Amino acid sequence: MIILIPAYEPDEKLVGIVQYITHRTNAQVLVIDDGSGPAYAPYFEAVKGLGATVLTHAVNRGKGAALKTGFAYIRNMAEQETVIVTADSDGQHLVEDIARVAVRVQAEPERLVLGARSFVGKVPARSRFGNKVTAVLFRLATGQPVTDTQTGLRGFSTQHLDWLLSLSGERFEYEFNMLLDSKRAGFTLVEEPIQTIYIEENKSSHFRPIRDSLRIYAPFVTFLASSGAAALLDMGLLVVMMTLTQNLLLSVIVARLLSAGLQYLLNAKLVFHQNKRTVTSLLRYGLLVITLLACNALLLQALVSLGLGLVLAKVFTEVVLFLVSYRVQQGLVFG
Repeated sequence: MIILIPAYEPDEKLVGIVQYITHRTNAQVLVIDDGSGPAYAPYFEAVKGLGATVLTHAVNRGKGAALKTGFAYIRNMAEQETVIVTADSDGQHLVEDIARVAVRVQAEPERLVLGARSFVGKVPARSRFGNKVTAVLFRLATGQPVTDTQTGLRGFSTQHLDWLLSLSGERFEYEFNMLLDSKRAGFTLVEEPIQTIYIEENKSSHFRPIRDSLRIYAPFVTFLASSGAAALLDMGLLVVMMTLTQNLLLSVIVARLLSAGLQYLLNAKLVFHQNKRTVTSLLRYGLLVITLLACNALLLQALVSLGLGLVLAKVFTEVVLFLVSYRVQQGLVFG
């Protein structure tokens, strides 16, 4: 087993966790100094003295970059398949929980194991709220009921290394991209319950609430922006066509086809990063558009016939079909 610990400007808690790991287990410990600087060198020298391997970034590059450095090192030096567990350097992960995650990976090496905190007791408000929001968005986007999307305690088999190194992101968004891409890559996420520990209200965390949250939520924001642009075009065309033809069905069809073409281009390029638009993805998208078009027309017609205004009926219809569209595009069209 290899325990990978990315560290930026650590304190004595890093030494404590490495000491505890080396005394209680036979695991190899790999620590990444993510450009902490000379002032923090004594901590890294101390963990070297405990038997850990330390790799150093000349400048701070972010948690994602530190993890990738560790994964690349392990890929080059591992002679046989083994278990990798990532843990934070601030003492929030108990050795017992690290071991539990490792055992789960050994039993199910084809899965990605997440150490899931319960968020009960004294938990900083920003951590509780941020994780709940992200968990809801993640479930809406992927259908996977992950309760702790921000956990740093994760377990993998070395068979996943090539995929882990291919993921985008250099900072905290890397870990979220890992979850988002897992389904497309064919990996199942499972959670292993762990204790929730916050030390001094999590003051040692280098997570920047605004900047790093924007990085984490970027896939959702981009899809929302793409959908918003297409929806505005769809709405405008619907109103224009209704004014010209007074035919709701024809108006829905024309508006949907033109807005769908715009959304396909935006999603392929900006959301799902499929730079080469293939015939297969185009045909699948076309089938999706036809299916959603039928659902859109039927639902919209039903709502209007019930007396709901056209604009409100349109908004309700789009909200319902929005989640269906994202899930199908992610899993079948661009996956």
